Amino acid sequence: MSSRNAGRQPKYQRIAAELRAAIEAGEYGPGERLPGENDLMATYEVARMTARQALGVLQAEGVVEARKGAGVFVRDFRPIRRRGIERLAHAGWGEGRSVWATDAEGRELAVDLVEVHEGDAPPVIAGVLDLADGSRVCIRRRRYTLDGKPVLLATSYLAADLVSGTPITRPDTGPGGIYARLAELGRKPVRFREEIRSRMPNADEVERLELPSGVPVVLVARTAFDAEGAAVEVNDMVLDSSAYVLEYGFEA
Repeated sequence: MSSRNAGRQPKYQRIAAELRAAIEAGEYGPGERLPGENDLMATYEVARMTARQALGVLQAEGVVEARKGAGVFVRDFRPIRRRGIERLAHAGWGEGRSVWATDAEGRELAVDLVEVHEGDAPPVIAGVLDLADGSRVCIRRRRYTLDGKPVLLATSYLAADLVSGTPITRPDTGPGGIYARLAELGRKPVRFREEIRSRMPNADEVERLELPSGVPVVLVARTAFDAEGAAVEVNDMVLDSSAYVLEYGFEA
């Protein structure tokens, strides 16, 4: 960026850029406190709102996090490398391992089962699962936290007629999770499709993922198909965009 263009930048953006550069240079390490609003006001001779906006920019980027009553600190959180192909391999869940264990890489992963219940199939879900009007689905809602930080919301939909009375309708689906249980039902997933997009979060997502202002979410809609090409599960996921790196490796 030219000095001329930099001069036209709002003051809060210039302050944020300097703080970001200091963090990248190692002047402020993970977990260390940044200068507060009063410090920035004095150093840069700006109003409190300008100092607050500068810190807000870094919060929105996921570089720092605010701690109530303590200040703003450099975020000490390793991004999750979500290997989209490796994590869904039958070699994992087919041997009783969790799909999510691949993401955790030995870190502390916790799953909050918000609810599991039977309900009417939303029209879009009914269409993907090829269900008749008025069909019911098993709905499983979960929240995943890594190292104590919420990072993912997931909602799975499966045809109620298929999974009724099976462990899929229970809080604990057993080793290998949903896909291992589908295999036992003769509907083993052999192919997956993921559609990815991003948007700003709604109020519920902000609260449940504990997102700072301005951080978008990544939406992943995954469909699992059996050997006959029929969809057996739809999983709608909402990811904290600042927490993830999405990786897809495949042969040319």
